[in-house]
Amino acid sequence: MADLLGSEEPRIFTPPLRELTPETSYGFSVIDVAENVLGISRFPWEEWFFVHAREANPDGSFRFRRIVLLVARQNGKSTMAQVLALWALFVLGVGLVLGTAQSLDTSEETWAGAVQMAEECPELAEGVERIVRVNGKKAMEIAGGGAYKVAAASRRGGRGKTGDLVIMDELREHLNWEAWGAITKTTNARPNALIVCMSNAGDAYSVVLRHLRYAAHMALGDPDGWCASVGDADGDEGAPPDDTLGLFEWSAPPGCSKWDRAGWAAANPSMGHGTITERVIASDAATDKESVFRTEDLCQWVETIREEPFPEGSWEAGTDAASSIADGEPVALGLDVSADRAHAAVAVAGRRADGRLHVEVAAYRSGTTWPLTWIAERTERYKAEFGGMRIAWQKRGAPVSSMADELNAIEGLDACEVEGRDLAAWCGRLWDGVAACLDGSGSDSTPVMHRPQPVLDMAAKTAATKPLGDSAWVFDRSKSPEDCSPLIACAMALGLLQKPDEDKAIQSVYSAGRGLMVI
Repeated sequence: MADLLGSEEPRIFTPPLRELTPETSYGFSVIDVAENVLGISRFPWEEWFFVHAREANPDGSFRFRRIVLLVARQNGKSTMAQVLALWALFVLGVGLVLGTAQSLDTSEETWAGAVQMAEECPELAEGVERIVRVNGKKAMEIAGGGAYKVAAASRRGGRGKTGDLVIMDELREHLNWEAWGAITKTTNARPNALIVCMSNAGDAYSVVLRHLRYAAHMALGDPDGWCASVGDADGDEGAPPDDTLGLFEWSAPPGCSKWDRAGWAAANPSMGHGTITERVIASDAATDKESVFRTEDLCQWVETIREEPFPEGSWEAGTDAASSIADGEPVALGLDVSADRAHAAVAVAGRRADGRLHVEVAAYRSGTTWPLTWIAERTERYKAEFGGMRIAWQKRGAPVSSMADELNAIEGLDACEVEGRDLAAWCGRLWDGVAACLDGSGSDSTPVMHRPQPVLDMAAKTAATKPLGDSAWVFDRSKSPEDCSPLIACAMALGLLQKPDEDKAIQSVYSAGRGLMVI
């Protein structure tokens, strides 16, 4: 049987604007330097990438100012970065190539490889003027003023420099925007600069990669349906496409089995070319945690490779698109505000006709003033028709507590301000109910069901937790990569619903067709 060969063409990519030839793509020049100067034979996929990623505009400028290369681990990204850096220095004659990765050691290793290539190539070695090998200040200076330097991926990385080519490895590890803001802005004074971002797939913590991938996928019509499911947490979803952003993604298709050999080839283009083998990938598939395997070997986006707040598979097991609170059943509401006060969420909880419990996000919007109006409008109606509205929020130590005085001033509102001990108990109660959705869980708790809702599903898959005493814990707003206020609001609603004072519970808002779903 012939060895499985990796795919030369990425599964998802920004298509060229015209036929790519030596006159319309700088990539052919990069390949020439690799083969005829450095003596490096590139794999088919690498040549494909250079040709497509280095497309030129009719006036000779670079088509792309930002390039995102996504490919599974150990497929040769570092060597490609080294070749690109040397080509930019010795062929284009740029002033500064700046290399960075989340680990300074990684960027210095890539730099050291490029230095070795230059030193071992007589044609390039004579153009090397000075090499600085001091840790943290490594630089290769070229006759005529060009240089290849490294910088830390931090808020100070690259500041004070003006870069022509920025190579950012391990973009998935950028958990905030500080390094991106500091390093990429070194190119703003260069009209023909290039930022090359390389990575395998990320998760919800990978905020920079997520935003760039979202923008590129949206420009391509959301080919995987991923944009519709996750939204863009860091950008304007109505913004026009960025025609300077290019995406080249070698990844397995969503939903494929981890044993799908075609998926292995789609994410590992170097497979069968003397490096990655099927045997290696099969070993990873058999031994790795599935989320790790999909991220590292299949280059598939997962919500998180970290420990999820609920038992694996339990949140999915409780998903029911038709779930709702039965008519005549009491309901309770929960309110919470995100750590950055950018969003607020109102959730509802009640009992279904089959006896199971139900939670859902009733409203989730930007800002923190709208809940006052939202609640006041419904409180008056519920007082007249149902006798009142029960709602819970955290009393202090949370962003929502700043609204307490205004909430308590709403006439007819039956408010419950929750202390830390109750909050921990209510978070645990939600956990128990979600865990009970798994077959064979052995739990005595009533299963808690929910509808598919992206804002709630994302929070339920990524929320971090923090201890509160010896055995108690709560969801952690500040440490969660996504806004977990929808999940905390659900915990509030569920806890209030199950408080002993059942006599204060109100009639279901689902009766008479009054749904709360107004996201």
